[in-house]
Amino acid sequence: MAKDFYDALGVSRTASDKEIRSAYRKLARKYHPDVTPNDRAAESRFKEVTAAFEVLSDAEKRKKYDKYGDRWEQADQIEEMQKRQSAASWARNGPGSGTSFEASGLGDFGSIFDNLFRRERGGPRSQPSNRRGQDVETPIEVSLEEAFNGTTRTIRLQGAETCRVCGGTGEVAGALCHTCDGTGQVLKDRRLEVRVPAGVKTGSRVRVAGEGRPGIGGGVNGDLYLLVTVQQHNRFERKGDDLYIDVTVPYTDAVLGGEVPVQTMSGRVMLRIPELTQNGRQIRLAGKGMPALGPGAARGDLFARIRIQLPERLSAEERALFEQLRDLEKRPEAATT
Repeated sequence: MAKDFYDALGVSRTASDKEIRSAYRKLARKYHPDVTPNDRAAESRFKEVTAAFEVLSDAEKRKKYDKYGDRWEQADQIEEMQKRQSAASWARNGPGSGTSFEASGLGDFGSIFDNLFRRERGGPRSQPSNRRGQDVETPIEVSLEEAFNGTTRTIRLQGAETCRVCGGTGEVAGALCHTCDGTGQVLKDRRLEVRVPAGVKTGSRVRVAGEGRPGIGGGVNGDLYLLVTVQQHNRFERKGDDLYIDVTVPYTDAVLGGEVPVQTMSGRVMLRIPELTQNGRQIRLAGKGMPALGPGAARGDLFARIRIQLPERLSAEERALFEQLRDLEKRPEAATT
């Protein structure tokens, strides 16, 4: 049996959404493959906590998990089968048989009873109505460099395939198939490599069409959505598609003008510093920010925030020159210009 999702995150079954998210972020940072390269145990742990977070962070999925445990993904099929069994018991034995059920959600009584009675007589079962498969969401973290260039992630998913014992009917010799619990499907782990496009940001939802839960009765598959979190960078600050970086400028270049190197996401460039540049000024480097999502969207800009660097000590000659400059600034004609 797979490890309990609550145990995987180290939280109680009454944990709040905030506690669940906090526990996941802490564990994801600890066991992320980028932090623990070539550590298979850490990789397995990361996948474990990610799978747990995918379920417990979704209110509907968590409700199903609390009720059905490892079989939470089969909740809809289990409940449908329970309703059909209740309906069959009611039809055979009458309302006094001791079996109760809710009418809502059973759909067309005639079609259900007709299907049940045809099955008892050996006739063919009616085919289930087409229903689109459920969408699946899974969180991922990427670095700012990966968000700038685009990247790939290998996602572990639980897919469904037709039960080999009952052939997808949910029954064996007229009885409930215990291999698939009457759903006609069994779960199977699979790995999927997906492309994360350049320009994603925290909160982006990357859609991978047709990679969600399988459809029912020939219905189309649901979609997979990657919920992106971009990690903070130690040098760049991101605001939308724009980037900000602090640039140290010698005081002489700030006064007289000059050039200083600036790191961008694609390499170093030389930045021209106008004369008399003030501390804190922002100089825009057009198109040097993050790529924007969507065809034809403009790239963001990079803003260099000027941090003027003063000397830590002065030579005698430098001090003499600064004193001359101070005396010059105190002259009346200097004050009026």
